This record gives sequence, structure tokens and C-alpha cells, in this order.
Amino acid sequence: MSKEQKRVAFFTKSPEETLDLVDSKLEGLSTAQAQERLAQFGANELDEGKKKTLLQKFLEQFKDLMIIILLIAAVLSVVTSGGEDIADALIILAVVVINALFGVYQEGKAEEAIEALKNMSTPAARVLRDGNVTEISSKDLVPGDIVLLEAGDVVPADMRLLEANSLKIEEAALTGESVPVEKDLSVSLAEDAGIGDRINMAFQNSNVTYGRGMGVVVHTGMYTEVGHIAGMLQNADETATPLKENLNQLSKFLTFAILGIAAVTFVVGVVFRGQPWLEGLMTAVALAVAAIPEGLPAIVTIVLALGTQVLAKRNAIVRNLPAVETLGSTEIIASDKTGTLTMNKMTVEKVFYDGVLHDAKDELALGLDLPVLRSVVLANDTKMDAEGNLIGDPTETAFIQYALDKNLDVTAYLEKFPRVAELPFDSDRKLMSTVHPLEDGRFLVAVKGAPDQLLKRCISRDKAGEVAPIDEATSQLIAQNNSAMAKEALRVLAGAYKIIEAIPEELTSENLESDLIFTGLIGMIDPERAEAAEAVRVAKEAGIRPIMITGDHQDTAEAIAKRLGIIDPTDTEDHVLTGAELNELSDAEFEKVVGQYSVYARVSPEHKVRIVKAWQNQGKVVAMTGDGVNDAPALKTADIGIGMGITGTEVSKGASDMVLADDNFATIIVAVEEGRKVFSNIQKTIQYLLSANTAEVLTIFLATLFGWDVLEPVHLLWINLVTDTFPAIALGVEPAEPGVMQHKPRGRNSSFFSGGVLSSIIYQGILQGLLVLAVYWYAIQNPVHAGSEAIHADALTMAFATLGLIQLVHAFNVKSVYQSVFTVGPFKSKTFNWSIVVSFVLLASTIVVKPLEKIFHVTELNLEQWTVVIIGSILMLVIVEVVKWIQRRMGLDKNAI
Repeated sequence: MSKEQKRVAFFTKSPEETLDLVDSKLEGLSTAQAQERLAQFGANELDEGKKKTLLQKFLEQFKDLMIIILLIAAVLSVVTSGGEDIADALIILAVVVINALFGVYQEGKAEEAIEALKNMSTPAARVLRDGNVTEISSKDLVPGDIVLLEAGDVVPADMRLLEANSLKIEEAALTGESVPVEKDLSVSLAEDAGIGDRINMAFQNSNVTYGRGMGVVVHTGMYTEVGHIAGMLQNADETATPLKENLNQLSKFLTFAILGIAAVTFVVGVVFRGQPWLEGLMTAVALAVAAIPEGLPAIVTIVLALGTQVLAKRNAIVRNLPAVETLGSTEIIASDKTGTLTMNKMTVEKVFYDGVLHDAKDELALGLDLPVLRSVVLANDTKMDAEGNLIGDPTETAFIQYALDKNLDVTAYLEKFPRVAELPFDSDRKLMSTVHPLEDGRFLVAVKGAPDQLLKRCISRDKAGEVAPIDEATSQLIAQNNSAMAKEALRVLAGAYKIIEAIPEELTSENLESDLIFTGLIGMIDPERAEAAEAVRVAKEAGIRPIMITGDHQDTAEAIAKRLGIIDPTDTEDHVLTGAELNELSDAEFEKVVGQYSVYARVSPEHKVRIVKAWQNQGKVVAMTGDGVNDAPALKTADIGIGMGITGTEVSKGASDMVLADDNFATIIVAVEEGRKVFSNIQKTIQYLLSANTAEVLTIFLATLFGWDVLEPVHLLWINLVTDTFPAIALGVEPAEPGVMQHKPRGRNSSFFSGGVLSSIIYQGILQGLLVLAVYWYAIQNPVHAGSEAIHADALTMAFATLGLIQLVHAFNVKSVYQSVFTVGPFKSKTFNWSIVVSFVLLASTIVVKPLEKIFHVTELNLEQWTVVIIGSILMLVIVEVVKWIQRRMGLDKNAI
């Protein structure tokens, strides 16, 4: 063999040809051969790619446009002050570094969480080495190794099967199909056979649920089907999140706005006021620096980080900070069926016996002595581990679990009727029979299997203990109930039995499975999660469209979709599309009809990517859930990929932005609500900071026109540090506004300025600036002290106090864009209340504490002056409340998202 593992269609080769191609034999490899091949091909593990160093992660945090603007502002603030005033620069640099550290910390924290989840599934393998059976780590497997498989094993590599004794393997990780695949070595396969049809192969990370088998390893590591799909991830498109797009839009807006402010200020100063051009330039730059909300990146990061903590407590582990907000804008949730919307556990739902169809919840009068239950419990290979977990084929474990749920002592019953002979299940007969001794010396033959095959062998039926021949009416009744359960997408098995005097010397189907007595039918399904239907309802109410994408069969997928409400049961239109039908549509044709379908069945990894892209091309924000390797490319392509923590494969978790620790669809809806709250709170923070900065810029700009000296740099610095920071952070952790899940998603085209935020920033910023200037003008016109310097000092102090206090009052306005502060609750959040109190104390202390007066260039104010300051500040709340009332009367709040 070459250094590269051969890409051969081994499923088309015979066992002998396969052994020859991988240079192996039935006795397995020797230790020396295995070591040589391990050095040649490498460990049997997926390539996780080159990990970033801590320094690389730190430097990547500085790529954002907003961060670049802040760094430029820091340099300009030092240059314009001649290097003397570096306080602004130090604050900006501190904010930028803290923001970067938050990003690095969160990325490292997420990697630890994902690594812990990956370690949940590291299987061992039983192989033939030197002719002996030995257990080794799956990482040490090499092509040519002979591996033994039995129920409960995780397939450790891709193998061509050499033996298959009633072998069934659950391959949902690759195909999404919930029912185990029955393996068959005799089938001749074409080279274009899909993974789900390669029934003579066993694939890495799939689970053996029944029977025994043996195979030769043909591919390991990145050459397995798991590794092949993992390789697709390198070429998968990674979509920028709406949050990143919005922050980029905001950064561009601020860049142009700040450049405009600087240009106008320079022109006014130099042209209209006759300032020297250098002085005018320095003034313009200083004003532009004041316009930058330097705390915004850190506050956004803090809000997102706090959101990740909330979600972690609700079983959602966030890998990328922006993912917290992305779910809030999600319009489409494409969910896998098995394990996310359903329990991933076959469950008995209907039981037909004594001529009547019973619900699984109904009482069983005879318990395990009920003939139909006795048949499926005795003809059953389920095992129970030390923790009480059932191990085996999902169909068989469903029967045992059904009996256990009825509080029946299955263990004692099996001890009472031990198995003394059996005919194992095979794909030709589709039956399984076991023989058990009775107290009178005779033997009970318990049989279960496919209804069509079993009924051919039945001559009688057992009805309430009475055995009678099967007549035409009975046959029709059985057929009707079998059909009724099948239409509900239930998997139906039949039970039968007979009493024999002695065990035949030769166990054959002819002498053991003939002249049977029919006992009944049992219908099973992988049921929907109890909370999933409610989660689907809430999602629809929130304007989110849930769609189901599964590798399972069309009928099963459609039935579950109707039970969950994804498809309206009364709707007669076709809302299900299969992978084969999707293949017949071009991308352009599919995009035209994508809105018609809510369920996709029997799909491949490529189909899932096409579905996600089709919705994205419609301008929708798409979330995709998945647990299998086949989901990984779509998870990476989606706006937000959501992996499963319990059943998820390593590749699917690695491709996800968020991992659900409980694999529950309802947890996604919790995350959506948190995401909407996070976006709303970031919007409030932006509204608060930009309206405050607008006020500061407008105040200084107009004062410059009037020739007033309203505020000094130290005043702006202190206000930005105190009144901007604490209330802004508090607004970022506000409780969700009522009805957050009753409106439509904001979508990809909205921004931080949508929903009335931009207009609010403008008029509220102007209003703050005018009120501050009004107080300054009042102080000049109504002096308390004599002398121009004293009058100016009082007016300066009152303007400083008003600007600071008015921003604290304005924080109450920002709790909602349109709703009254008294409706949303002015004092609802303790964090917000304390932020206002602390900020007010720090602001007031600069005026009332004597040693601070000189530092801040302020004077002591009397009661009359404080009254004017307070009235000017409170007017901000009153006027905004009036404007909001007018806006609500005009219906503007109805159009807000």
C-alpha cells in the first residue's frame, strides 16, 4: 500500500478482493505490521487543523473597524494635546485591551467546553493482532486490521464487513436515518451506491445495535466517510453574523459622521471665527474624539459574555460570542428530526390485541402473561447494564421499556422462562423465534416479526385466552389495524406463539415457525419530545419558521412534522420534498419553491447545504441544527450552526457556533429569546451612548458658534467615564421587554438604528444639548455672584452638572424606544438602579466635595442653582415621554421590531 490510503469502492469488492487490496488476512495483522502502518498512515483520528496561539487569538480581536477607529482616536488625542493630556488615550487603550481579553477568554472557554464534549466518545476496538483478540484504542487502528463487532460497540473505523450475524448498525451520524441498517454481505452494489445503501460496510462513529460481525479496516482518520465530510468543511462558506454586519455598519456610520463633524467644526472655526488653521484643526480633532463612544465595544462584549452565561445555565454552550445575538434575528430554524425534535428512542405507542386497538397508556390486565407482550419480551435480545440502561436494537428495547413502564418485573419473568433454543432474526424470514420450557414439560415458542411474514405462518388467533381459527373477518380486522398504524408512520411488528411437546433436533423455520397462534400487533415510533410541540408553537408565534431536515423516510418525517405542528395536519398541499426530488431541481428552480416545503426527507450533506443557501439567498437568517457528520457542512454554512452535545459527533460540534448540552429543540427557543433580549439591550446601549455623545458634540459646537466656553475637557472625560459607563452596562443587562417573542424577527436587513432608534438618537441628543445650553444661558443671565469670572465659573459648573445629570435621567428614557418608562418599570432592575445611584454620587461629589472643586474647575452651587439643574434634567424625561405618547398615538410603535 502507498502512503496515501487507496480511495477504492470497497463496497463493490468481495471479502477476498478486499483483503488482498489492503494486504491483510483473516488472522489479522502482526504487531510489527500494525506499528509499521501506524507510522505510515498516522493515527486513526480526525485532523482538527492548526490551533491558534494565545497571541494570535489576542491580535485577531483588533481587526474590527470600531477598534481601529478607537486606536486612531487614542493617537489623535495625544497629538492634539501635545502629549500632555493622555487620559483619553489611556482610557481608550484600556477599553480596547479589556475588549480583546474578553474575546480571548470566551474563545478559550468555548474550546474547553467543546473539548470536554468531544471526549464523551472515544471508543476502544477489539482486534485480531498476532492471531489473538486484543482491545486497543481506536486511534491505533490501521488499514488491514480485523475488527470484531457486537451489540453496543461504536464502529471505530470504516470497514468492509467479512461476517454479519443478524448485524444491525445505527448510522444516523452519517445518514440521519433513525432506524438501524441491517447488514448483508451477499448484495452486489453499484459504484454509485449512496452511503445508506452500502449495506456490506460499517462506518466510523456508527453504533452496533444488534447481532455480531467482523470486518477489515479499509480507511482510517481523514480517509473515512466521517473524515471525507469533515474535509468538506474547509470549503464551506462561513456567513458573517448579523451582529458583525451591524457593528460594521455602525462603525462606517460613525466614521463618516465623525469626519463630517470634524470638517464642519474646522470650517466654522477657521472661516467664520477666524481661528488659526492649526488651532481650528486641533479643535476639530478634539471634538471628533469626544464624539466616539469609546466604551461601546467593551459594553457589547460584556453584554454578549453575560448572555453566554445565561445560556450555559439553560444548556446552551456558546462557542462564538456573536452567536448569542444571531439567534435573536433568526427567521428560519432548520432542525434535524432524530434526537432534537424526537426522543431518539423507539417507543411503543399502540397495541392491538383481543380484536381491539389499545393506546400504550392503557392498563394491561394480564401483564407479561398477555400473549402479545409475552411474545415480544421473550423473543428479545435486549441486555441491561449495571446502571439499568437497556442495550440492544431500538425496536427490542422499546418492548422491554414498555413492560418496565407498566411496572412489570421483566428480569424475574425471563428467569422463569429461560431461553433454551432460538432461531435468530434474519433479513429473509424477517422473524425471530425463541423456545422456553413450561412447568408441564412442554415448550413455548415465542415469535415476533414483520406482520406480512408472520401472518402467513399463523393458523389461529388468541383472543382473551381463547384460541380459534383465523377467519376472513379476523384477517380483515388485523389488516385494517396494521394499515391504520402504518399510516401514522408507526413501525409495526406482530407477535405469535405455539406450544410444542419437544424441541426439534434440527431447528428450522419450517418446524418451529409454522402453525402459529397470532397474538397481536405493536406499533412503535421515535416520538416527538414532549416540549418540542410547544417550542414549535412559540417559534411560529415569534415569526420564526421551523423546518425539518432528516435522512429518515418521508412518511415518518411527515407524520412527526404534523404531530409537532411544523405542518398543519389539515393542510392538503404537499410540504415534503425528498432528496431525490431535490436532485431534479436546479438551484434557481429550488429557490423559487423553497418556501413551499417545511420537511425534507432522505437528504444528503450536499442537500442540506443547498437548503440553507436557498433560504439565505432569500435574505433570511438561517439557524441549522445537527448532530451527525453529514450535518457539519450545513452547520458551518448557516448563519448559526447548532450542534448536539449528547448525540453529536466531533465534527458537527466543531462546525457549530452553539452546542446544546441537552439536544433539545426547546432550548433553541430559549436561546432565541435571550438573543432578542441581547440585541434589544445592545440597541438601548447604542441609543444611550450615541445620544449622549451627540449632546456633547452639539453643546460644544453651538457654544463655539456663540463664543461660549461651556465645558472643559476634564468635564467631558469624567462624564464619559461615569455617566456613560455604568448606566450603559446596566442597560445591557436589562430584563427582556414584555412581548419580546410576539413580534417578527428583525431579519438581516435591519440594523442597530432600525425600529425608531436612529430618529430617537438624533432628537434626544439635540434635546439634551439644547437643555444644557439653556441652563448655561440661564446662569449667565441670572448670576448669583458678581464678577465675570465668578459668573462664568457658576455657569460652567451648572452646565457640567446638567449634562451629567441629564444623561442619568435619559437612561430611564432608553429602557424602551416607544413605551413609557412607567410601563416597562423604571426601577425594575436592581443593577440599573444601583448604576444610577453610583453614577450620581460620583458626579455630585466633584461639585460638593471641596478638594475636588479645583481638580474639576467647578464651584459650589446653592439650592436655587441645583433646582435649575434638576429641572433642566427632569425636563428631558418629561419631553421624551410626551414625544413617545405622540408616537404611540401615530402607531409608530406597531411598526417597530
